Amino acid sequence: MARALRRVAAAVILVAAAILSPFTTPAKAATPDPVIFVHGWSGADWNWAVMIADFQRNGWPSNRLFAWNYDWTQSNAVTAQKLAAYVDQVRAQTGAAKVDIVTHSMGGLSSRYYLKFLGGTAYVDDWVSIGGPNHGTNASYLCNLLMVSCAEMNYNSAFLTQLNAGDETPGPVNYGTFWSNCDEIINPDSSVLLDGAVNTYVGCIGHISMLASPSVAQKVRNFIR
Repeated sequence: MARALRRVAAAVILVAAAILSPFTTPAKAATPDPVIFVHGWSGADWNWAVMIADFQRNGWPSNRLFAWNYDWTQSNAVTAQKLAAYVDQVRAQTGAAKVDIVTHSMGGLSSRYYLKFLGGTAYVDDWVSIGGPNHGTNASYLCNLLMVSCAEMNYNSAFLTQLNAGDETPGPVNYGTFWSNCDEIINPDSSVLLDGAVNTYVGCIGHISMLASPSVAQKVRNFIR
């Protein structure tokens, strides 16, 4: 009798599960947005090796992390068009509706152009600028006669005037900037900050050193998580 009752109970449980299953959703492991890392002037994709390794140690799958390489001598407006194509490529490859973009230095300018003028706000969830010359820097005057990308970082350049006109953080994108008072390349330090963004001070860390800083990586991870 006891064995029969156990069989009946098991059958009831199976039937209940079958009835309830259409109305319940099994728990799924959270899959992060793909992250596209965009280097700065005179940089390359390998600049992100330390930060990408940090992301992987903290749960990001390697197939969701993309370090993008591009020709940093060209206009940031041209780079923005190529970034738009790369975002589409990553979205197609991963099946993701949106990506996160993490930038260093000048990489913030082309990506902002993509967001503001090329429809990027529809495809980007979180955007990060680490030590970005968002309002120009005097360091650009050392190279502005050599290439257009450098001249575009001059204070009040035509490129920056257009980029910063009106809303500096358009669309539903979550904007974040990370700045240091010991950044020897971005002068003044306040150039990094954007109206409408979460502007975070990271401490006394050099411009390039921010790429290898565990504390900066943690702040960026927490922002885009």
